[in-house]
Amino acid sequence: MQKNKKIAKILLDIGCVNINFRKPFLLTSGKLSPVYVDCRKLISFPKERKIIINEMIKQIRLKYKKNIYVAGGETAGIPYAALISEKIQQPMIYIRKQPKGFGKGKLIEGEFIKNTTSVLIEDMATDAGSKLHFVKSLRANKLIIKDIYVAFYYGVYKNADLNLKKMNVNLNYLATWHDIVSVSHNYLSQKDQKKLEDYISSIN
Repeated sequence: MQKNKKIAKILLDIGCVNINFRKPFLLTSGKLSPVYVDCRKLISFPKERKIIINEMIKQIRLKYKKNIYVAGGETAGIPYAALISEKIQQPMIYIRKQPKGFGKGKLIEGEFIKNTTSVLIEDMATDAGSKLHFVKSLRANKLIIKDIYVAFYYGVYKNADLNLKKMNVNLNYLATWHDIVSVSHNYLSQKDQKKLEDYISSIN
């Protein structure tokens, strides 16, 4: 089985994939969708989590060998970043969505050296628009950021490429909705599978 399909199957097996054509889900991007992937759930499954983390590390190691900060985005990216930074023995930081309102009012927590490379870790991305704040925050603090790593990427929104181009970053991922569709016939009725295929192909 191809790696992407293997990851898609894991997400289906542990219930990260939600499909409801009667009551759509509100996405982080503000869009309503009858499909939703909840990668936060993955942290409760050690065996499957280990597979996902190891695959993300393989991607990171293709570009970065050492001397990077593993930056987790609040909140879903933080556990992923913690697991990855521990395994590759690189320092971790995390980025707040907004200053906490007291103390030093920092957006980035943790110790770091300016002009050092960082990688942004998140659980997933829809149209990648919500990553803009994290990328801006890293760069405003004089950290270099060229790559975002996620377990799952919707891979269906046309404006995602535009958002990534604006940020001048690469999005690295393990599976998309197209991978889910390629294996979901083993989990859905024929009727729902057809609805899913039609919906995914209609997104722009």
